Amino acid sequence: VQHMCPIDTFPDDKWDQIMALNLSSVFHTTKAIIPQMRKQDFGRIINIASVHGLIASENKCAYVAAKHGLIGFTKATALDLANTNITVNAVCPGWVHTPLVQKQFEARAARENISVDEASQMVVGEKMPTRKCASSEEIAMACAYLAAKSSVSTRGIALPVDGCWTAQ
Repeated sequence: VQHMCPIDTFPDDKWDQIMALNLSSVFHTTKAIIPQMRKQDFGRIINIASVHGLIASENKCAYVAAKHGLIGFTKATALDLANTNITVNAVCPGWVHTPLVQKQFEARAARENISVDEASQMVVGEKMPTRKCASSEEIAMACAYLAAKSSVSTRGIALPVDGCWTAQ
């Protein structure tokens, strides 16, 4: 869920919806699963944050706030569970080609009277120096690393998969 507009015109109901989906739901799910993870003496919690948990973009106040909150929650929960076999981390994708992103490419193409491919390169290139969306496979591989039993010392990180977006 995304809603873009300046903060002074941002609808309260959209704020609440974005916070509920991107932050509160993670709290409730995490709280519910930890007892079972403690019981089995093992667990891996991998939150899907966003590059917007590390940096901000204009007109995305709720999404940016929720994703920054998610990274803070990830770190705090990792600390709470530091003396267990439960790890908590976040993956922070940049642009990933999804149906929601495709709609943004199509809207830009229509607005600027260019091809969808040209719009895609423009949109992605504005933020990601690689000018390419990350693949869902890249995100899955980052999660696979964090889920591995051998990743026991990797805790409380926010792992960008962002085509150098945050390197700038």
